[in-house]
Amino acid sequence: MSESINKKVLTDLVSEKLSLTKKQSAEIIDVVLEEIAVALKEGKKVDLAGFGSFTVKERSARTGFNPLTKESIQIEASRGVGFKPAKALKDLVK
Repeated sequence: MSESINKKVLTDLVSEKLSLTKKQSAEIIDVVLEEIAVALKEGKKVDLAGFGSFTVKERSARTGFNPLTKESIQIEASRGVGFKPAKALKDLVK
């Protein structure tokens, strides 16, 4: 498996590419991620051209079962985040 890029590594990369301090880069990344999170919390779609789009997925309430007891349980409605990569990102990863 390849190495992963975390927020610190991303901050270092942005800092190098844009000739910013690491603190400035970290602040920029924090603001971008915070604004994406706020938009999703409000139910908005976040579309980043060439990268992909984040959407809020609604899951309706349903009946499930406890695998240990086989007892029927009611699962509440919930919301989750979905991501659909842009064609450019898909092509790059191929």
